Amino acid sequence: MIEELYDEFRDDVYHFSLYFTNNKQEAEDITQETFIKVMKNIHQLKDVSKKKTWLLSIAKNTAIDLKRKQKLINFLPQLLKGNGHKSHCIATDENRLINTENWRELQNAILTLKLHYRSVVILRALKELSVKETAEILGCTEGKVRVDFHRAINQLKKELIINEGGDFHEESKSK
Repeated sequence: MIEELYDEFRDDVYHFSLYFTNNKQEAEDITQETFIKVMKNIHQLKDVSKKKTWLLSIAKNTAIDLKRKQKLINFLPQLLKGNGHKSHCIATDENRLINTENWRELQNAILTLKLHYRSVVILRALKELSVKETAEILGCTEGKVRVDFHRAINQLKKELIINEGGDFHEESKSK
């Protein structure tokens, strides 16, 4: 059944992904990831008559996840700026953030934050909401959002530097 779905809907998923990203490589990645998810979750397809809708909703969610990941990866170098390390270390970190392992490290670092800090980072950095909007959603003051966002960013910096180990962490200790 998977092969049939792939043959029948591969082009639909790819074209959706291409229109969504306007990038051939990303569209191919989304298409591939979509069908991997389909293989893992084929048992959830209850109504075979809605298979195209089901597939495209998986493609949509996969594309959104990719864009969120990219936003967070693009945001992370800002976390590292102003941390007192040499600028060549920052450039090296920016380059390393592009790969999947670093994405997992970032996700793990975010998971170490207490829930409120995690919420603030997600709403402010990922969802790009204003301080006011974030405060309304979380039911707190704008001042608390600003302070907690600053603290969360500092905690993320520390967590990412500590988890890197190796040269970057050791260099920061020795200076």
